[in-house]
Amino acid sequence: MGQSKLDLLQGTLDVMVLQTLDVLGPLHGYGVARRIEQVSGNEVLLNQGTIYASLVRLQQRGWISAKWGASDNNRKAKFYSITKAGKRQLAQDTAYWQRLSGVMGRILAMHEGGEP
Repeated sequence: MGQSKLDLLQGTLDVMVLQTLDVLGPLHGYGVARRIEQVSGNEVLLNQGTIYASLVRLQQRGWISAKWGASDNNRKAKFYSITKAGKRQLAQDTAYWQRLSGVMGRILAMHEGGEP
């Protein structure tokens, strides 16, 4: 039995989307999803509903903006960009996830007797 794909914690996908837009600049939803899948080594698989729910949530919070443009195959597509508020949020989220990841690393490295 193969290992299942990662179930994302609440808010994790939003951070991934913000980071992707911050690094790569404006992208349409499909492009964001494919990039996250690639970088995750296909540990994260995103369906259209999941990625669009995140994009709508981020837009409502003012962390990304959207405008219409033409995709690679010349079809009309919404392109998303990170905003100044989104960059501030990403910086906070990055610090939080780094702290949490450090703590989880220490906890999971704990040996009998409680010492790492």
